[in-house]
Amino acid sequence: MSKVAVIGAGASGLMVAGFLADKGHDVMVLEKNEKAGKKLFITGKGRCNITNLCPTDEFLKNVVRGDKFLRSAIYSFSSIDCVNFFEELGLKTKVERGNRVFPESDKAGDVVKVLKEKHCRNVNFSFDDEVLAINKKDDAFVVVSSKGKRAFEKVIIATGGKSYKTTGSSGDGYKFAKTFGHSVEEVVPALCPIVLKDKFVSKLQGVSLKNVELNVLADGKKLSFFGEMLFTDQGISGPIVLTASSYVNRCQNVSMTLDFKPALSDKQLDMRLLRDFEENKNKDLKNVLKGLLPKAIAEVFAEIIGLDENKKIHDITKAERQKLIEGLKSFKLSYGGLYDINTGIITSGGVNLKEVNPKTFESKLVPGLYFTGEVLDVDALTGGFNLQIAWATAFSLAKNFCV
Repeated sequence: MSKVAVIGAGASGLMVAGFLADKGHDVMVLEKNEKAGKKLFITGKGRCNITNLCPTDEFLKNVVRGDKFLRSAIYSFSSIDCVNFFEELGLKTKVERGNRVFPESDKAGDVVKVLKEKHCRNVNFSFDDEVLAINKKDDAFVVVSSKGKRAFEKVIIATGGKSYKTTGSSGDGYKFAKTFGHSVEEVVPALCPIVLKDKFVSKLQGVSLKNVELNVLADGKKLSFFGEMLFTDQGISGPIVLTASSYVNRCQNVSMTLDFKPALSDKQLDMRLLRDFEENKNKDLKNVLKGLLPKAIAEVFAEIIGLDENKKIHDITKAERQKLIEGLKSFKLSYGGLYDINTGIITSGGVNLKEVNPKTFESKLVPGLYFTGEVLDVDALTGGFNLQIAWATAFSLAKNFCV
């Protein structure tokens, strides 16, 4: 059996540490924070979306980067396996909209508790212990931390990404990987808000929209996202925006339009306008717009698309009505990049997958060095997919761990 260091007590670190300790290995988890699972506590708005119960093939379609690399791990520890694992630890779960799985208690802390106290009952922990460097001398790894130097036979890097610095995710794992000659794919935010250059944004802060469609042209590729979004102080956020961000975060040329009425074709929308105009022909355009859009948007919409909001409906020309349709179906948003990486729910980029065994998660460059979870160049959409990747990569590592 081996003496193993796990760097990081997050989702993947806790998972792999518990499995290895149960197999008889001498496992120590070194964590820079004062407690385990600090990021887990805030996932799913504090409720912890553990996994997603969609079929495995569909699951992999929600992986933005690394789907082929992850295939073996996801099949070896499926979302059903994940639910069973937590249930056996005594954590009751429930399934919500979109196959999302949560603890029945709605408390992320309960997930951390069963992992730490039950799954990792045979694991040694060293908290407030920041790893500063990892070196290899002969067949041993020397881990230099704020509490001194310790030697291990195997080292597992489970440090997470670079987003949410307050949880300790500062990109340490990338530094350690580079020490051993690994290349790291560019690290950028994923699942984060989008910045807009449009001046009108400040007037719309807090306005939320449902059943809209965000249409994106990213480096020549057309993408569409339907659902909910909202305007922020600098741009846009919400479910469909977070999803879009994971697809545009490496693109050079991005343009976006918003369809306020995706359920209606141009012709159907024109018929709707004609009906509204007939019923309100003596009113100002701004009054009719309030029946089509949220109040705050209605107040700036006409000016943005180049119409006079005080013009009487009976004076609106066919060309102006067409302009209104175009504005409602293809409202231009000026892409200005992404919010800071700290706003990203996860990090996109990480340790180059070509340099890691997809079954054992051992480095192809340095025997005895392993990577698991978000430190790898993998990321997925919201809905429990990223945590399932953390659990599955940890399970596969432990299952195939060589003494």
